[in-house]
Amino acid sequence: MSATDKAKNSAQEAKGIIKETAGKATGDRSLEAKGKSDRVKGNLKQAGEKVKDAGKR
Repeated sequence: MSATDKAKNSAQEAKGIIKETAGKATGDRSLEAKGKSDRVKGNLKQAGEKVKDAGKR
């Protein structure tokens, strides 16, 4: 996994966590759902990159 991809995926996860937390704090279920979605997408992308790296070995 390249460092750039890892950083982008981590940033997406962090953005998701912030959105999710803000949604919970304000009672905005839409924002909370978007945050969860961003967080999950970041996690899945990182998992995909790890699979690619494992296949290269």
